[in-house]
Amino acid sequence: MPTSSSLAAARVPRSGTALLILAGLLWGTGGLAGSLLASHAGLQPVAVAAYRLLVGGALITAYAAAAGRLKAVPRTRAAAARVAAAGLLLAVFQAAYFAAVAATSVGLATLTTMVAIPVLVTIGSAALDRRLPTRHAAGSVVIAVGGLVLLLGSPTSTGGDRATGAGLALIAALGFAVLTLDRRAPLPGLERTAVTGLGFLAGGVLLLPVGLVAGMELPARMDVVGALVFFGLVPTAVAYTSYFAGLHRTGAAAGVVAVLLEPLTATLLAVLLGHERLGGAQILGAFLVLASIGIQQVPARTTSAS
Repeated sequence: MPTSSSLAAARVPRSGTALLILAGLLWGTGGLAGSLLASHAGLQPVAVAAYRLLVGGALITAYAAAAGRLKAVPRTRAAAARVAAAGLLLAVFQAAYFAAVAATSVGLATLTTMVAIPVLVTIGSAALDRRLPTRHAAGSVVIAVGGLVLLLGSPTSTGGDRATGAGLALIAALGFAVLTLDRRAPLPGLERTAVTGLGFLAGGVLLLPVGLVAGMELPARMDVVGALVFFGLVPTAVAYTSYFAGLHRTGAAAGVVAVLLEPLTATLLAVLLGHERLGGAQILGAFLVLASIGIQQVPARTTSAS
């Protein structure tokens, strides 16, 4: 999924940031939707991940086909390699995250992954640009990490291998970061939406054998079908399409906005729908995450005003 160089951040269109915000908000519904699907259908996490990639990929690919964006896809090794790489990274991201959950706990896996992604993206962007991270970037990441720790809590693993779980969560974060940092020039005829849809399908196929072993049978009930369609459409197809379209307009560093908005949205939904209560530390964490997002936007506003 090619993105424009971060040097283009000086002329960031507002629509790019809006797409990233939309992606983060929609991602925040993914945890609830995935939990509903798992509980109503009796699925293991890896099966839920396989369904997410397959259904989301099918919907994105169908949209690309309806828009005529598949007709020009080249039948070349380079195009196949681009799609396969996207599928492999998506499969690694999903599989490593759920393996981390199985090795430790949901809280530890989520915290490690969410903290690692902005750090890896910031370091990766600086390395690709051959420069040190700016003060704004470094400061926003430090504040974001502190905010995420407070917002998500500091979970301790009650069982399993904590080191293995943390390592798997870091692998998941690395897979997502590599997707975000991809700056390769687009191949002629291989449109961004087509790469996303086909990549999701490829990732789903890679997870399918493990998912089938775990069990992927779905009860023929409206609640299960509804949860599956929502899960594949809203936090997957629409969210990831918006995310990569936003990255194309803004650059990888700005993509951290979407990553940070996901836990904020998920926490808000837990309060509104799950009747959970936020403690003082969580409220402070939410404000710190929002402050981090605001700090990151300062360079773009300053540059555009000059």
